[in-house]
Amino acid sequence: MPERPKGTGCKPVGSAYGGSNPPAPIVSYDVAIIGGGPAGSTAAYRLATAGARVLLVDKSTFPRDKPCGGGVTGRAARLLPFSIEPVVEDTVSRMDCGLRYRHHISRTARKPIAYMTQRSRLDHFLLEKAADAGAEVREGTTVDARELDARIVIGADGCNGSAAKQLSLAGEIAHGVALEANYPWEKRFAGAMVLEIAVIHGGYGWIFPKGDHVNVGVGGNEAEGPKLRAELRRMCEAYGVDPASATGTRGYRLPMRAVGTTLARGTTAVIGDAAGLVDPFSGDGMYEAFYSAKLVSEAALDVLAGRSENLDSYQQAVERRIAPLTRAGWGAKAAFERFPRTTYALARLPVTFRALEKLLTGDLPEPAAARGVERAAIRVIYRVAKLAA
Repeated sequence: MPERPKGTGCKPVGSAYGGSNPPAPIVSYDVAIIGGGPAGSTAAYRLATAGARVLLVDKSTFPRDKPCGGGVTGRAARLLPFSIEPVVEDTVSRMDCGLRYRHHISRTARKPIAYMTQRSRLDHFLLEKAADAGAEVREGTTVDARELDARIVIGADGCNGSAAKQLSLAGEIAHGVALEANYPWEKRFAGAMVLEIAVIHGGYGWIFPKGDHVNVGVGGNEAEGPKLRAELRRMCEAYGVDPASATGTRGYRLPMRAVGTTLARGTTAVIGDAAGLVDPFSGDGMYEAFYSAKLVSEAALDVLAGRSENLDSYQQAVERRIAPLTRAGWGAKAAFERFPRTTYALARLPVTFRALEKLLTGDLPEPAAARGVERAAIRVIYRVAKLAA
């Protein structure tokens, strides 16, 4: 494989479509990745580490923030080839849950189930990892995915990006919506994630602890958008958080692909949010971002080594390894929408939490892989989900 160009760090070079600074010429690369978020930067790191000549471009200049709860589950962190400890602000091992502000339970896991961070810090950290690995990083740069001079082009610019449309990929995407804000830090929320199930149709409310504040949000089906602001206030009031102390209030969409949606064609592909790889129930896309980055990197290296002519194996790997979790997410979502009390009663059982704990830590690859009494509990929820569907 040809020697890769040395990484340029994280310095912006202007826009490919104008701006005060003329863009650096787009020369030939093995792989060009559009979008420097978790999926794009992780893919760039993996490919550059393997010796590929990688170009990573993003229209923003880092550090930049993104609307997101900022939780990285244990299973997501395990997918990374390095630790994110430098940007972790709180470690969560306790889950406090309620159903529409009633029937509260608290469960403590045997090991961390999530690491809390901020996207401004996490994304910048991952981008620097990619640059240090040898990827050429261009910030503040806008490109057209169809015009890049690279053997392989990967779209990773999120649900509001243009790469998927330019590449005619990921056309079947549904959307959820969410609204979040930051509030003053309180010790009582440290080390735990608070979840209020079914306060919004098709979703839930949350409180996530960070280093100097807590993030409070609500999210659900797209049709629930007009209700989000009132429900966010209600969530705050229910937990004794002053709604007037909110900062950084923002709404965003959550892309969710239908199983079978085309994510690769020839030597082009989309990953992460650009591919709609967000869990339909939890709204979490970090695990899917890291996993799709791993899978597309493996497929791309096969193409570069002459073992394959296209990225079809990436699509197939997504269907084998990520789609089962997506189907389970759609099932859980339907069950909580149609039969919230019955589903919550099952979910709050200690045996069910043990299965959930294993899923969140990565010890269980998917719900269907559960065994013994945990499998029995999961199967009952599956039956409820089938009825709901």
